Amino acid sequence: MCPSSRRAFGMPSHCRVRRPRPPRPLVGGAPALLAGIPKGARGGAWSARLSGSSFPGHMTDLIHTEKDLVTSLKDYIKAEESKLEQIKKWAEKLDKLTDTATKDPEGFLGHPVNAFKLMKRLNTEWSELENLVLKDMSDGFISNMTIQRQYFPNDEDQTGAAKALLRLQDTYNLDTDTLSRGNLPGVKHKTFLTAEDCFELGKIAYTEADYYHTELWMEQALKQLDDGEVSSSIDKVSVLDYLSYAVYQQGDLDKAMILTKRLLELDPEHQRANGNLKYFEYIMSKEKEKEANKSLSETDEKTGKESKSKKGPSKDYLPERQKYEMLCRGEGLKMTPRRQKKLFCRYYDGNRNPKYILRPVKQEDEWDRPRIVRFVEIISDEEIETVKELAKPRLSRATVHDPQTGKLTTAHYRVSKSAWLSGYENPIVARINTRIQDLTGLDVSTAEELQVANYGVGGQYEPHFDFGRKDEPDAFKELGTGNRIATWLFYMSDVSAGGATVFPEVGASVWPRKGTAVFWYNLFPSGEGDYSTRHAACPVLVGNKWVSNKWIHERGQEFRRPCTLSEFD
Repeated sequence: MCPSSRRAFGMPSHCRVRRPRPPRPLVGGAPALLAGIPKGARGGAWSARLSGSSFPGHMTDLIHTEKDLVTSLKDYIKAEESKLEQIKKWAEKLDKLTDTATKDPEGFLGHPVNAFKLMKRLNTEWSELENLVLKDMSDGFISNMTIQRQYFPNDEDQTGAAKALLRLQDTYNLDTDTLSRGNLPGVKHKTFLTAEDCFELGKIAYTEADYYHTELWMEQALKQLDDGEVSSSIDKVSVLDYLSYAVYQQGDLDKAMILTKRLLELDPEHQRANGNLKYFEYIMSKEKEKEANKSLSETDEKTGKESKSKKGPSKDYLPERQKYEMLCRGEGLKMTPRRQKKLFCRYYDGNRNPKYILRPVKQEDEWDRPRIVRFVEIISDEEIETVKELAKPRLSRATVHDPQTGKLTTAHYRVSKSAWLSGYENPIVARINTRIQDLTGLDVSTAEELQVANYGVGGQYEPHFDFGRKDEPDAFKELGTGNRIATWLFYMSDVSAGGATVFPEVGASVWPRKGTAVFWYNLFPSGEGDYSTRHAACPVLVGNKWVSNKWIHERGQEFRRPCTLSEFD
């Protein structure tokens, strides 16, 4: 490779690799060098936000919008067919008439009525037919399109949806063929990706300098084209152009050369491929010279080996990525027989709360340290629907507390929509708040409002703490109610696949079950944070996940959960 991707002394002018440019709207302009483009961090790039229309609450509206457009389109087709039918009848009538008239023009016009009707047709009726032909039947359809277009997703939404697919692919170890064929667990409406769809996914990865996913999806597009799939918008030359460059960027020079030669077999005049092939041949000849002279140092050998084993998703900022993703797949659970013996199911009366003495609730232990308990059948379907209907009009991009400013802000690692509901605005919300207080024994008057969150396909919340750490002294300063002492989380839907709540520090996974809620303490009684409560919401693979949570704060709990002498008791 040319030093620093620049032309060095003694290097030929072809010492550079030209990268393919995606067509607009993703990237425009003429082919150019890739020198200086940073590697796409897997976590940073693929945890990017999904915009509003990528979440189920808004996606269902888009389904109805598209249905309305299809109805409008069918009405337009009927109008055009009716118009053509009128023209056809007119043509058939005149065809018979002119056949008769042209056989004996003088005899035909000898009849005064025929002479009059000929004048009338040519002067009036043909003008009417002309107006009918020129009549635009598309006005209704175009008008409806114009109105509905304001609700259409944009390029950013499409990119967000593509990134969600790539996020799912990584988290759940899905190969491109499985995704392309739509072979996912729990799906009701199976669908598949065309070669063009795979090409589009590869292009989006390419624009993020994520050559690992570019290679995977360009290879899938090429495979489907090789298998005989017909596409009117892409060809093998375009796919090979992206694929060879992505492979080269990952250090596999031999494969890049093979792919480039295949491209040139299909298009011998391809300028960029011809230039790249010369460069690859130059680099390979230099490497052979070094091997022949045995002048490779141990450092060079290590570097060469590393470049060959470079393939794979880029490393990212999340240290427990592997552990987190394994738990999302149901792997790596640390549920030992010894731990299992400590977990029980029981009827719970809220520490002798009068409301639950005669009617206790079902409680299950999910984990021992930290203690995570699940309350079963704790929220009814009617209550769930009410909460969802109240939240839907207010759903907006979910936020997190900025540790530097203490204010709410959006973050790339939280991909969901949320809304906040107050107890005073609806008696059902007030009833839910009271229920949480009765069963936890904690004062919810200082708690945050009930947060309702909706996670669509690919929606997630990467590993995080609910409480503010010592290096975040202003995390909840604006609230004035202290740190988050505990978390109560309602599951308001079942999820077909994915969507677990996982605790990477301890190897625990809690799976969504509609009508249940889980509860845990974020702080020890001493007020110190329990770092084992670091948790995450896994991406939703198939389905739609609704949750609501209550973050309970320290203020008001002084006599309900007294401080202990030990720091970690």
